[in-house]
Amino acid sequence: MEKQPARSGSHLVAAGILLSRIMGLVRQKIFAHYFGNSDAGDAFYAALKIQNFPQNLLGDGILSASFIPVYSSMRAHGESDEADRVAGAVGSILALINTVIVLAGVFAAPYMIDFIAPGFHDEKRALTIHLVQIFFPGTGLLVMSAWCLGILNSHRRFFLSYAAPVIWNLSFIAALFIFGRIDKQNALAIHTAWGVLVGSALQFAIQLPTVFRCAPALKWGLTCKPGPLKEIFKNVLPVITARGAVQVSAYVDNVLASLLPAGAVSALAYAQSLYLLPISLFGMSVSAAELPAMSSLKGTHQEIADLLHQRMSAALKQISFFIVPSAVAFLALGDVVVGSIYQGGAFNRGSTEYVWGVIAGSTVGLLATTQARLYSSAFYSLKDTRTPLRFALIRVFLTTALGYFFGLSLPKLLGIDSSWGTAGLTVSAGISGWVEFYLLRRSFNARVGRHIALPAIFLTQLWVSALIAAALGWGIKILLGAFGARHPMLGIPAILLPYGIAYFGITAAFGLEQPRSVIRRLKRF
Repeated sequence: MEKQPARSGSHLVAAGILLSRIMGLVRQKIFAHYFGNSDAGDAFYAALKIQNFPQNLLGDGILSASFIPVYSSMRAHGESDEADRVAGAVGSILALINTVIVLAGVFAAPYMIDFIAPGFHDEKRALTIHLVQIFFPGTGLLVMSAWCLGILNSHRRFFLSYAAPVIWNLSFIAALFIFGRIDKQNALAIHTAWGVLVGSALQFAIQLPTVFRCAPALKWGLTCKPGPLKEIFKNVLPVITARGAVQVSAYVDNVLASLLPAGAVSALAYAQSLYLLPISLFGMSVSAAELPAMSSLKGTHQEIADLLHQRMSAALKQISFFIVPSAVAFLALGDVVVGSIYQGGAFNRGSTEYVWGVIAGSTVGLLATTQARLYSSAFYSLKDTRTPLRFALIRVFLTTALGYFFGLSLPKLLGIDSSWGTAGLTVSAGISGWVEFYLLRRSFNARVGRHIALPAIFLTQLWVSALIAAALGWGIKILLGAFGARHPMLGIPAILLPYGIAYFGITAAFGLEQPRSVIRRLKRF
């Protein structure tokens, strides 16, 4: 048996993300019950996506790619107090930047709507503007929450930082419950937006006590030596550009969806919540835990290359073991997945089939997108932010060109309902994801002088296991339909659970290490 690298804490990240995502799915189900695929739902998700742009750009970009590698490296070399002062300086600068961005976002909301959702008009446009102005103050709070995450991750305190969004979801859900029975859709969207803002404040506040315990030398203001701060912000421009490119890809989809029939933006958001679940649980969890671990590696160039090869090979197998069955489930049993989570109230069977088509399109690039995130983290650990930038820009170009063709042009050429162009958007993003993944892998292999790739036999075993398990799930679905058992919630225990158990059993029969590793970890709990 091959030697495994030291545990990185990805199971703690996954546990935190799982709690957060479960609450997110509960939130989405309640939201779907009240809004379905409606104009108010479109407006809410378009506004929320605009708010997420600076949050992801500053939080994920500056902190994950620039701050964590420097902060973790300083701590690994015994400079803990100075590292804490650097963290305080970064937090102070972010707070100042946030203030400017929030004010600009509130006043520029009408112009952003025209750019992001050009297909919105009249009451729908006015509602979206109002929602953006409510959401934007929460952006700064969520960026500061990501600053907390960067510090906690570097101290290997993974669970709290990734479970903190649970309180954001709870605030969201509380607003839906309180006002859902008395408000019409537009008023409910506004009241829910205020609940989201309160949740943003609580998500930041809940992490602060642990941050100050982990970093006792942290002080607000520019009290640190300039060297580390310069190194962090030297990488900011390429990181922001790279992360911005990824965000632009998502916004391109949103813009194109706004030009499709009503409900397309909502359907895309519902599908994204589902296909981002395995990416977050099994991709982000591994990548987030590996970033500080890889950034802390010490030794000669050869020794670091050997350690990176070992960590990356194990991490890629870990990711693929979970992503492959996720992709097969979305493609073959997507109606069961969507119906179990969303169906009910304004979200009917037709909505379920529509979102299934959208989520099926995402399976094209699910594996590539997840692995690409790990390769980007590996480059960031080497303090190389420019290589991921180049490939992210290529991805944006391809997403835009292919998205326009698959989303708007192809349905017309095929003579099908233009609403199915939403599925074309996820297909185009998947193709672009494969191109980015291939370029990242090739460049990283050249950088470390090692060929890092998943063995063909390993991937074949995963796909065969998932397809056999899906055939079992499909048979159960047909059987339930024959007996008239059609309640959507039956899909989880009656179809998806046997599917997962069968997949684990078949992969274990192939002799793979991953199912045994999962069982060992479950026994520890």
